[in-house]
Amino acid sequence: MSKFVDNGPMLNAYPDSCGGTLGDIVTLLEKDEFKDTFGSFYILPSIYNTDLDRGFSVIDYGINKELGSKEDLDRLRALGIDLKLDFILNHASVLSPQFQDLLKNGENSKYADFFINWNKFWEGCGEMTEGGYIQPREDLIKDMFFRKPGLPILMVRMPDGKEIPYWNTFYQEVQYKKPDAQDIINIAEDAGINGGERIQYMTADIVAKLVCSQLDEGLRPEDMDFGKYDYLKSAVCEFLNKDRKYLGQMDLNIKSDLVWEHYENTLKTLSGYGAAIVRLDAFAYAPKEPGKRNFLNEPDTWDVLERVKGIAEKNGVRLLPEIHDSYGAGIYKKVADKGYMTYDFFLPGLLIYAMEKNNGEVLAKWAKELMDNDIRVVNMLGCHDGIPVLDLKGFIPDDEIENLISTIVRRGGLVKNLHGQKNMYYQVNATYYSALGAEDKKMLFARAVQMFMPGKPQVWYLDLFAGENDMDGVKRAGAGGHKEINRTNLSKEKIAAMMEKPVVQKQLELLRLRNTNPAFGFDAKLDIQQDGSVLTFMWENNGHKIGLKADFATYDYEIIE
Repeated sequence: MSKFVDNGPMLNAYPDSCGGTLGDIVTLLEKDEFKDTFGSFYILPSIYNTDLDRGFSVIDYGINKELGSKEDLDRLRALGIDLKLDFILNHASVLSPQFQDLLKNGENSKYADFFINWNKFWEGCGEMTEGGYIQPREDLIKDMFFRKPGLPILMVRMPDGKEIPYWNTFYQEVQYKKPDAQDIINIAEDAGINGGERIQYMTADIVAKLVCSQLDEGLRPEDMDFGKYDYLKSAVCEFLNKDRKYLGQMDLNIKSDLVWEHYENTLKTLSGYGAAIVRLDAFAYAPKEPGKRNFLNEPDTWDVLERVKGIAEKNGVRLLPEIHDSYGAGIYKKVADKGYMTYDFFLPGLLIYAMEKNNGEVLAKWAKELMDNDIRVVNMLGCHDGIPVLDLKGFIPDDEIENLISTIVRRGGLVKNLHGQKNMYYQVNATYYSALGAEDKKMLFARAVQMFMPGKPQVWYLDLFAGENDMDGVKRAGAGGHKEINRTNLSKEKIAAMMEKPVVQKQLELLRLRNTNPAFGFDAKLDIQQDGSVLTFMWENNGHKIGLKADFATYDYEIIE
């Protein structure tokens, strides 16, 4: 039996976040300073064999040998630390064995139905376009939510040259080999252009540069302007298309038996790594039907979850479905009512809000709701994605959410609108330490409150080390790199220096207390009393008691034992 409480703190990091490899993180956790601080470790999915999105585009669930090993996982087990690992339910990388087999063998592939053929899905439900894909009827698509402009499809070239659209909710990129002048000469000759006479080098060089510049602009070959060299367009397009390569995350067809076999194999693999909790990423996009929503399609989503849950239970793991929605929508409660753990995406914003207001009333209200309804959560302050704010709609007024966003942005945070929609903010990207004004006292106060809130506390490594916003990282990442503000990889030397800070040492003391004191637990009793700006948390479990007196006006706190 573990010496830790059943909902003890969980470290959250990429395998290369602290020192460069998972082995370096394990070595850190083996140090005396970290003794008994964590009962779990959420390793982000770049620990797998992946290609994009820093791990969320999985090729297969084998260990990334550049970043970790089975030995590292065994060392974590020896410390009494179990794992939370990701299972990306909705999609797989185009470099996955299944999609590569489809590219090689076309519609004769064993995996032809492993992914969602857009035209088969919408057959009889729309009009075929000149582009070779069906445009669904408006009444059948009006309730669908697409994460990017246009239809969520990737046109895939089969070995026979046929173009087939496949459902692609998330990232996609098509890469073309850039031709040079010699390629253009050979293309024209092979196609019998110019009566079989070789075109001149200067002409070929002009065309090659014209094509390459338009590829750099992101144009598809079919959309390029060849000007007076239009007689070469068809042959050049064929050259570019026949060897094009793809990057992306392709949606899985949950009606395929092979997909469910994949689910079985994946959960068995993750259990073998030592996973106690499996986070289901993008699960709400998996069930799709014409005329229904393609995000949290009910009741289909719950039916899929129940089937996955059966596989998980067989492998001794607990599911944590990940979904963002407003408090007012009540999805968090639906997930909990179905018997699942859920994420507390409300705590990060509510805690900053309470600290800015010098009043913890909203936290007392939220904690009471969790306890009264037996909603079991994983809570957090910072994480790899940012500080959620959309989730707060319905809990606090919209103008207060806007003020909260403005406060974090003034402290260096970055805002990205939700899929381009103005005034629909999804999250603010910042380290939690910076969001609190980079004040040690506030960081310690926030951590203390998190430790005494209901749930299993998840701790982002950068906040543990009081890391500040990384604007240089954002600049290096270029367009779309806003999340790098909170993903700084720390060297061993940097960590050693940070470990000297009292704000880090005192956080570790709080984590050790939370992880080992028997008064905590999912089935423990929590009583919260408010007296002006002071909240008093008192946990009790099997005769053990521990409390926290937290003053939201001064950011002072006291442990009551």
